[in-house]
Amino acid sequence: MTPPRSRPPGPRSARPARRSAPGRPRNPTRSAALALVSAVLERHRSLEEALDALPAAEARDRAAAHRIAAAVLRRLGSIDAVLEPLLRREPPPEVRSALRIGAAELLLLDTPPHAAVASCVDLVPRPFAGLVNAVLRRVAAEGAAALEDLDGERLDTPGWLWTAWHAAYGPAVRAIARAHRMPAPLDLSLRPGTAPPEGALMLPTGTARFPAGTRITEIPAFAEGHAWAQDAAAALPARLLGAAPGSRVADLCAAPGGKTAQLAAMGAEVVAVERDAHRIGRLRENLARLRLAAEIVQADAAAWDPGVAFDAVLLDAPCSATGTIRRHPDVPHLKRPGDVPSLAALQGPLIAAAAKLLRPGGRLVFATCSLQPEEGEAQARAAFSNGLLPEPVQPGELPGLEAALTPEGWVRTRPDLWAEQGGLDGFFIARFRKPG
Repeated sequence: MTPPRSRPPGPRSARPARRSAPGRPRNPTRSAALALVSAVLERHRSLEEALDALPAAEARDRAAAHRIAAAVLRRLGSIDAVLEPLLRREPPPEVRSALRIGAAELLLLDTPPHAAVASCVDLVPRPFAGLVNAVLRRVAAEGAAALEDLDGERLDTPGWLWTAWHAAYGPAVRAIARAHRMPAPLDLSLRPGTAPPEGALMLPTGTARFPAGTRITEIPAFAEGHAWAQDAAAALPARLLGAAPGSRVADLCAAPGGKTAQLAAMGAEVVAVERDAHRIGRLRENLARLRLAAEIVQADAAAWDPGVAFDAVLLDAPCSATGTIRRHPDVPHLKRPGDVPSLAALQGPLIAAAAKLLRPGGRLVFATCSLQPEEGEAQARAAFSNGLLPEPVQPGELPGLEAALTPEGWVRTRPDLWAEQGGLDGFFIARFRKPG
């Protein structure tokens, strides 16, 4: 079952877009949003990397630009479907991106029409100013009705992902796609003993949840180093590892450090293993802010041999990250079908390496933030070839999330679960014991 997908047609007409004429001021928020959208869709850079690369700008402008760019990426198929009848030929990429930004502001973000149109006109070279003005005025007048008539869930989901999710989850594919169209709430993990922050919704699994758009730096628990950002689903693998105080634990592929922080806060002696030097820097910074200690090792987890055995190992393996689309709306535009088998091929050797690190009787938790079964259920089945024994997760360990428990005792969270509370990322989690 392959759904229709509205994709921007390739450039047919266009001369390369020139910059705006001198003297025409650009709105800093929209200029930054244009840079972000173009970085993802034209240069295939992640939204996070593009945001880091922005020139110095006010924090408010950067946050607003990210909000606009994220709206474009979440609803790209629907936005292009609204724009398509209004364009007689394909404009240059920069102009197309400016039109998408204007349409997102008009149709999704409730920006006043005069502000959305004027600021986007100022983004484009002068020869295209009339086109942008005319198209966006039509969008302001007619776009909302056109948007309502579209099958947005399918248009905003790449066809290969829709097909894969329909095969794995059946009719729930539509609810998953619907969840991806909404901004994710802000979730915080709390250091043990920290009081629930004021204004937070405390989820049954212990995560403190705030509405989407909440500024994390304004939450006292975060500012004081007692909390860190971590989706409610991402907090489950470390919880299910159940590391006892004083136990020796390896956290493989550890950056940016949320799970390392959880394990250290439980009192475990943690060795955090990460291959990427840049990501190790983030890991160190996060632990320093939280005043938590862990031994940090730069190494390829698949080949690392510390010469000692561990009581427990947490492996949150590299994956396609399709479970994090609510928080990373660039993922559907950066990943391709071939990425899934390529990444899945890396996960089996990592599980085998993790199993070798365990002492007899030790516990392994394997997790991926992916909705693709090749990166979850298939890996768990193959893990038994490493001599591992299943240790099923029990319903009482997942308060309020019993629906995520599979018949095998694995955990499969999806973005449409806990819909009334704001959803959660898609994760697969399996737990094993080493015989002994």
